[in-house]
Amino acid sequence: MLFAAAATVAAANGGGASAGSGAPARTEPRTPGLRSPDAGFARDMAVHHQQAVEMSFIVRDRTQDEAVRTLAYDIANTQANQRGMLLGWLDLWGLPKVVADEPPMAWMGAASGGGGDRAGHDGHGGRTADPASGALMPGMATKEELERLGAASGRDAEVLFLQLMTDHHKGGVAMAEGCAQQCGTPVEKALAQGMVDAQRSELTLMADMLKQRGAAPRG
Repeated sequence: MLFAAAATVAAANGGGASAGSGAPARTEPRTPGLRSPDAGFARDMAVHHQQAVEMSFIVRDRTQDEAVRTLAYDIANTQANQRGMLLGWLDLWGLPKVVADEPPMAWMGAASGGGGDRAGHDGHGGRTADPASGALMPGMATKEELERLGAASGRDAEVLFLQLMTDHHKGGVAMAEGCAQQCGTPVEKALAQGMVDAQRSELTLMADMLKQRGAAPRG
């Protein structure tokens, strides 16, 4: 029994192979650094997700349409849970949730600004960030747009929510694709790819819902 216990501990510490076996020694995964894509994505996507949750709660109280309310609930529930995971990883890594001198999307490097145009689009189908209006990252709604959503009701609220969330998802997909390509933490890369797949599916659903209401996504 003592031998078995010792073997278990040795294996857990990466020392199960004998020195002469030629097997490579196991190495512990590196903790992401402060400016790494892993940490930057976690910080930025937590903020991005928080606005999606906020918009979902706003529209829930502005319409009685069950399809829109169900979609809003699903988005709020999913993104609140994912946000908790992202913030939890930052705690686990011993990294701050906010870095004062870090511009949004800095972790994506040139990819965050490439392909943009003067019409306010980012090259991935979403709008670029506009700090002056309160939109910090691609696809995020401005303060004025959030106020309009809160003041609308019925079909007007449904259409505006679907249009804003479409922009939001397009920006989120671009960010998640960046992490799926650049992040080094396997579980975070998997979460990012899951975001891409799920939000693309919801983009198709929202396009159909807008068409049903005689509207379309914004340019």
